[in-house]
Amino acid sequence: MREYGNIQRQDAVLSYSARQPRLDAAGQPVTRWDGNSTKPHPVTGQEVPDETARIIVFDYLNPKPAEWPEADFIVGNPPFIGPARMREALGDGYTEALRKAYKNVVPESADFVMFWWHKAAELARTGFVERFGFITTNSIKQTFNRRVIEVQMDANPPLSLSLAIGNHPWVDSVDGAAVEIAMTVAEKGPTNGRLLKVTTQGKTDGLELEVSFSESVGKIHSDLTIGANIASVHTLKSNENISSRGVQLIGAGFIVNKEEAERIGLNRRSGIENFIKEYKNGKDLTSTTREVMAIDLYGLKIDEVKTLFPELYQWIYERVKPERDQNNRESYKKNWWIHGEARGNFRPALEGLNRYVATVETSKHRFFTFLEKAILPDNMLVAIAVEDAFHLGILSSRFHIYWALATGSDLGGNTPRYNKTRCFETFPFPAATEPQKANIRSLAEQLDAHRKKQQAQHPTLTITDMYNVLEKLRAGQPLSAKEQKTHEQGLISILL
Repeated sequence: MREYGNIQRQDAVLSYSARQPRLDAAGQPVTRWDGNSTKPHPVTGQEVPDETARIIVFDYLNPKPAEWPEADFIVGNPPFIGPARMREALGDGYTEALRKAYKNVVPESADFVMFWWHKAAELARTGFVERFGFITTNSIKQTFNRRVIEVQMDANPPLSLSLAIGNHPWVDSVDGAAVEIAMTVAEKGPTNGRLLKVTTQGKTDGLELEVSFSESVGKIHSDLTIGANIASVHTLKSNENISSRGVQLIGAGFIVNKEEAERIGLNRRSGIENFIKEYKNGKDLTSTTREVMAIDLYGLKIDEVKTLFPELYQWIYERVKPERDQNNRESYKKNWWIHGEARGNFRPALEGLNRYVATVETSKHRFFTFLEKAILPDNMLVAIAVEDAFHLGILSSRFHIYWALATGSDLGGNTPRYNKTRCFETFPFPAATEPQKANIRSLAEQLDAHRKKQQAQHPTLTITDMYNVLEKLRAGQPLSAKEQKTHEQGLISILL
């Protein structure tokens, strides 16, 4: 191989003048938990972070975007790191320096790969390279990453996607796991592109996959679609501030079963029932329920918890605090007894309601159901603060389901994602007459009651199984013996 002298080894996205240890007020190096080392808790025996396993936090001085060498084309497969994992994977100092260098250019909610995408897009759009192409996470189609793409497409001169594959099978070279990625190729100017969709895939003798595609040609939008630019729709004021993802615990010790709940004071300590609640996540709705509860101390100070509910205090002190003490986010450490994301801004929307509508954020089948107000939703559920069955009926309609599929995202593997900002807040509810509302309200109540009644009678019957059979019935396909049993238990024909 000839030596051309044009291979450059450097940080691909960040330039800085120096790296030095971060010092505390006493002039000592700041350290953090290494993120891996654990030890058994002396009381519970559970593995908890080993606080003695420390690594130094570094600061990066004078950070700015890295300069890339001249090139005609840019290709790459940047690291797949989501925004929530950047501090853990890259370190606090590097993450802070990177976000400072790209402030107002790449949102903090964007994946790490989007820093590469932004730099390459700037070079292509301004004519310094002819084209660029990247393998990225398939979450590039989601709202927080699309913002980077949309800025380039709306600029003057604009950037266009000349090739895109939204979901392509991929084998992780580290652990051999099957994942799905996206591929994008972009160039300067307003041009049409080729949009490929995987139609079939099969394994070969090695790690490779045989894949065939269908192809469309046209203007490719930031959500990697051709046709109506659904990604450009705006939120409606009527739909704002009444939906939210459920709570994100950040601490498995918040979850208890009924026996554990009674041990820490349920049915014995006055008022504790307001702080230990039935807890539902996505699988509880799509599959069989776990029948667990969650400690929810939002609104209480830690001294109040210790005084009012001493057994509960000891439980979370031993099972939540050790993990929170090593969390990189200061607010999680400081308020260790409160859920990491307690959704305080959404809770007032539920005041005065007896129930609310919920849907699973990522699910093969898009369905909506009522949950009692006392049920605490997990962050993999989207909660909507409405109790009128008319709204449940509209959300369950084919019109809204198609809207959600178009405005949401798809993580591959037939798992559409319901993004509340894109799917719910942009959706125009119809101006129905009162007789129409009454009819829709009645049908929605029947739908919700029917599913819950059949599941109560048959505890192993799941919503996923019910809707799998419903799809087959609508397609006129024969049912297997298992599906026939589901059809019988769920009385699925009623849902047609």
